[in-house]
Amino acid sequence: MSKKQSPSPIETIEEMQNDLPYDEPIDKKDYKQDLRSLQIELLKAQRHIKAIGKRVVILFEGRDAAGKGGSIKRFRQHLNPRGSEHVALAKPNDAEVTQWFFQRYVPHLPSAGEITMFDRSWYNRAGVEKVMGFCTPQEHALFLRQVPAFEQSLVSSGIMVFKMWFTVSQGRQKLRFDDRREDPLKQWKLSPIDEVSVAKYDEYTDARNEMLLATDTLVAPWTIINSNEKRRARLGAIRSVLHALDYEHKDHDIVGEPDPRVVRTAHSVFIDN
Repeated sequence: MSKKQSPSPIETIEEMQNDLPYDEPIDKKDYKQDLRSLQIELLKAQRHIKAIGKRVVILFEGRDAAGKGGSIKRFRQHLNPRGSEHVALAKPNDAEVTQWFFQRYVPHLPSAGEITMFDRSWYNRAGVEKVMGFCTPQEHALFLRQVPAFEQSLVSSGIMVFKMWFTVSQGRQKLRFDDRREDPLKQWKLSPIDEVSVAKYDEYTDARNEMLLATDTLVAPWTIINSNEKRRARLGAIRSVLHALDYEHKDHDIVGEPDPRVVRTAHSVFIDN
């Protein structure tokens, strides 16, 4: 754990977005130890989910370079691939453009005993599509009206839905883009849309705020992850899901409570402020 904590509690999403959770990063040895312990708990949870036929959906959302992919990798690293799916859909094809917006996501929803992780999901419409002009204002407004009912239907059918928004500062996002640009092993991660998103940072912020106001519900609430420090963000994301799951042989000492400097509900840092 860090030796020096930031002086005041986080009260708004802007504070989470613009600040590191602690003055010092987590020690690498501590990080690896905590990650291994939490991944063992994920395996316990997966076995229980399979045994009782539970269905779990986890949405990973946030700005480009916010650390969604790295968190998904740590979630899935040791899970049994038979029972955990990673979904990262490409842009809609000509046929999908004519369908009901949610239609192409439905085939990827989990069957009994499965966990599905969406690397970006239907919330693309509330972010990238809105900001980049890939949908009309009418389509965007319709999405915001329909998504609470869509998610209500998922939860009513027995699917557990976790929605995580990874927030990152403008400066740190730019540094990560620069790293991708210079590293030949990461250049594939950098798209023309990523380049444009730097200039549209404030527009993405406005779109996010509108989305949270419209879609943070009691049955499918948003969890905000401070991803300015990737390692703590990964641990916090895993811990937040494990904390909400009931499963056999759960080690409550290891899972513990999500760190409020890293993980907060949307209500506590945005909607109530």
